[in-house]
Amino acid sequence: MGQVVCRSCGQISPMNQQRCARCGERLVSRDTHSLQKAWAWWLAGLIAYIPANLYPMLRTTQMFHTKESTIVGGVIELMHHHAYGIAGIVFFASVVIPVGKFLAIAYLAILTARAHRMDPHRLLWLYEIVEFIGRWSMIDVFVVAILTALVQFDVLATINPGIAAVCFALSVIFTMLAAQSFDSRRIWDQLRGPSVHD
Repeated sequence: MGQVVCRSCGQISPMNQQRCARCGERLVSRDTHSLQKAWAWWLAGLIAYIPANLYPMLRTTQMFHTKESTIVGGVIELMHHHAYGIAGIVFFASVVIPVGKFLAIAYLAILTARAHRMDPHRLLWLYEIVEFIGRWSMIDVFVVAILTALVQFDVLATINPGIAAVCFALSVIFTMLAAQSFDSRRIWDQLRGPSVHD
């Protein structure tokens, strides 16, 4: 049999118990504020994602000449050098995946804010994809860190991370927290009657 933790005093009680034996508070097995937390982290991630695309991700210095590259600018430059595969990976990891995560989390939060008739298995599958992809969204930050560590030749060539690298990392962390804050059990809690795909 499952257990539930009292939110007032931390006492662990059996799932079938209605009130906490220590403080008498009503026991609830769901996080009643999960949507608010998910929206707060989602908004913080979105705010961090905007400067991540506007400001330079990399600052390259060669022979006293400094060049700055944004995420999209870097993708375009890679395409000019005919590195289409790498450009595709960077574009997918830096633009498609983050935007897809924002849309998926917002969709789940809006849908489960009220009763719905969507297929809960598909919604859970979408949620699990968002959670799984979250850890792989840092590819840009890893590339910047590796390049910064490898290319340091003082006057000849140096590569330094731009402010966008920090913003992008924060955006990824915030969207991961948004996904973790979302209580996926709401998908079934808010299910009204048979789903449309039953």
